[in-house]
Amino acid sequence: MLADAPGVHSIGLVADTRICEQCGAVYAPRREHARFCSAGCRVAWNREHTGDTEAGARALQWSITAMRDAIKRLAGDGVWDQAQGFAVISEAVWWVTLVDATLVRYHYQAYETVMDARAPAERGAIEGTFAGLRFVRNQMGYHVDPADFIQPQEGRPGSGHGITAWTWKSLPEPALASLPPRGQAWEMTRYRAYQAHLAGHRIGETFSRAAAFLKLASANPALAVPVGSNSKDV
Repeated sequence: MLADAPGVHSIGLVADTRICEQCGAVYAPRREHARFCSAGCRVAWNREHTGDTEAGARALQWSITAMRDAIKRLAGDGVWDQAQGFAVISEAVWWVTLVDATLVRYHYQAYETVMDARAPAERGAIEGTFAGLRFVRNQMGYHVDPADFIQPQEGRPGSGHGITAWTWKSLPEPALASLPPRGQAWEMTRYRAYQAHLAGHRIGETFSRAAAFLKLASANPALAVPVGSNSKDV
């Protein structure tokens, strides 16, 4: 359901070749999710698939609303037990990665415009955050228990922190032998991003960075189809 994460400049790119979905040329992708060899091919493909763009705008509307609600729940005041906290964090991971994937697939030019406007260090942190969240999404609940990812913190009613003060744990390298070579390379890229940009950091810091960027990207006037006023409330 979800597309893969943008590549992470600060940790290096993974060697790979693909076939452009528009012209059929073999090319080396700049990013993990790349589907076209050039901007021209991407524009041509979008013109030929207008219906897909409209579907993407509708998907973006409801996924942004769901993401906003999930992130608000993270900051809800109260004492959370671990099971509740893990569930809320997992939901936020799902929606953030879904919104990012929807923007990448249907509004790539607008997404890249906003990303390119970031300073190099900020861009590296944003891309690393999304790649790290994709590692969490791929591993949590399937290969690794949520308790292995997250370090809960003591909380008190009225503190205003909710579970945003919980932190991501450092993890050992994942077992990837079951994946094909390309899959192993991409997942190791995600793992390194997790270690560099999530491990040791607070949950709230991670989701604030991700949501702030997605708010800018979804509100960019370069979007081919308007996504409605809800996109401004991420």
